[in-house]
Amino acid sequence: MAGRIRRSDIDEVRSRVNIADIVGDYVTLKSAGVGSMKGLCPFHDERSPSFHVRPQVGFYHCFGCGEGGDVFTFLQKMDHMTFAESVERLAARIGYTLQYEDGGPAVDQGNRRRILAANEAAEEFFRAQLATAEAEPARRFLGERGFDAAAAERFGVGYAPNAYDAVGSHLRAKGFTAEEILAAGLQGQGDRSPYDRFRGRLIWPIRDTTGATLGFGARRLLDSDKGPKYLNTPETPVYHKAKVLYGLDLAKRDIARGKQAVVVEGYTDVMACHLAGVTTAVATCGTAFGGDHITMLRRVMGDSDNADTTQLGEVVFTFDPDEAGQKAASRAFADEHRFAAQTYVAVAPDGLDPCDLRLERGDEAVRLLVSTRRPMFEFMIRRQLDQFDLETVEGRVAAVRAAAPVVARIRDRALSAGYVRQVAGWIGVDTGDVQRAVSAAARTPADARGRDTRSAPDRASGAPQGGSTAANGPSAGAGQESSSNGPSSRPGESAAGGVPAAPAIGIAQLPNDPVTRLERELLMALLQHPEDVPRETAQRALATAFSQPALATVRDALIAAFEHYGSSQWARMVTEEAPAAFAPLVTQLAIAPLPVRDDHVAEYCAGITTSLIERDLLRRKAELLGALQRSEQAADPARYRELQTQLMAIEAERRRVRGDL
Repeated sequence: MAGRIRRSDIDEVRSRVNIADIVGDYVTLKSAGVGSMKGLCPFHDERSPSFHVRPQVGFYHCFGCGEGGDVFTFLQKMDHMTFAESVERLAARIGYTLQYEDGGPAVDQGNRRRILAANEAAEEFFRAQLATAEAEPARRFLGERGFDAAAAERFGVGYAPNAYDAVGSHLRAKGFTAEEILAAGLQGQGDRSPYDRFRGRLIWPIRDTTGATLGFGARRLLDSDKGPKYLNTPETPVYHKAKVLYGLDLAKRDIARGKQAVVVEGYTDVMACHLAGVTTAVATCGTAFGGDHITMLRRVMGDSDNADTTQLGEVVFTFDPDEAGQKAASRAFADEHRFAAQTYVAVAPDGLDPCDLRLERGDEAVRLLVSTRRPMFEFMIRRQLDQFDLETVEGRVAAVRAAAPVVARIRDRALSAGYVRQVAGWIGVDTGDVQRAVSAAARTPADARGRDTRSAPDRASGAPQGGSTAANGPSAGAGQESSSNGPSSRPGESAAGGVPAAPAIGIAQLPNDPVTRLERELLMALLQHPEDVPRETAQRALATAFSQPALATVRDALIAAFEHYGSSQWARMVTEEAPAAFAPLVTQLAIAPLPVRDDHVAEYCAGITTSLIERDLLRRKAELLGALQRSEQAADPARYRELQTQLMAIEAERRRVRGDL
């Protein structure tokens, strides 16, 4: 029977892990106000950051697409793992020993954890094999390309023995089953028995941004090897070649810090760049650079639209001058508009790739290659012009027509106008001729599809009022745990065979009148900064009447969970108490940035709490005054005196709240 992780252990792991550290392995986060951080959403493509993380409450939420939850939910969605797997990964990260109910360890239903463990064990095996006598061809290959033992160690390079079942037998001896080894792609299934996929090859581990080994790239060394020059791990539950970049685990911090990424074409090019000091280099793994790679880089770079072009990042592509390299350049240019960053091309002299360039001319030449990069638009325009004889009228006319669609793709109007003049000078024609051709190209449907047409979610503001679909996202991860530590349906949620879920409520659905804003900001203050509002004051504020029904429901959830007020579990417990349709609203209130500077948080929280209590006291005073006017002192003197006493008590409480007493 599958062992279940104890609830107390789940809570302990959650409380010990900083969600910003985990999200930061995938997304570059920046300060977004009091206790809040933001970055580009990893769950949808956007140009302006609307993804918020609030470490103090342990939640994340995207006000663009509506995704939200806790640290466990984040890992489940990012890495397609079960709830139990996410708890186990984080427990291993912090060195916490989990306890299981039902007398045993949890069974890894998703197989992901075991695949990653098999890859880690295989990597250790390959690295150890690099020092054996059989691995001489591998060491010679590295040496001929300028890589010593220290470089091999730095990048985890290893060697796969030229044997039918070397890694397979090694892993089985460590307790991995044949099915797990096959699932990891380390072996293939032969007619009679499994066989090692990598044999007699140099091995590079391919890791995700957290450093976990997802798969391997292998380079042919032996003449007897009739396989492809490079062989990669096949698609597995953890390895998807279109969604990994070799070297990103090593480069991510410098990419985020310098807002620059250098895209090269091979493993040795990445090694050469890093050793030469270009520590932002990454490479694709057996596939063309595509949309998923762009999304990964933009997330790490924090690549968002910025009116100040000096603050934009840059992506530098290196291409070989051969036909394959030119095709790669064309593919990269086709997706150029998906970057907010400026794109460049670096082509080494004599057609050398970064590895050969370093070997022949040294580290400085590699650094110079990147520093002298050319804008992507200039590179592509030059490619078009090189096809024509500019000494003839016909050639110049054709060149203008060929270059025009490239210029028409430029989003920056000032830059576009500059290239119009530049192209006119290069070709030797009038600027007006080029401008007319560019305008015509811009009107064509094909070009319109290539231009920057942002979707509604991408235009959504990161502010609470900006997301049009925020209310429809899933609830916080606090409500995702079942007795078997997997995703569960909360009351009212849709489940297999259950009733359809009620529509979720979010901040975007709330009115924007002053009363609603006051109630909303009070709940935000209590959820996000309970340390700045004393328990008694918070209780008094929650006892007031709320006019907005959805916020009144959240207020009731705060009251139900009030025993946890101020604890690390406070926001999560409120989420669990809220009806399922209101859980996303709780998450958003716990995440949305407060409209105040960092150094005025306590003052703001006190002010908003006082304002709400005063509003309630004024309402009660008005009701009592009305009752007093309707009563007759002579007819019921006792009632009249009681109403006067209550009015005096309310006025005294108002003075206390204001601090007048």
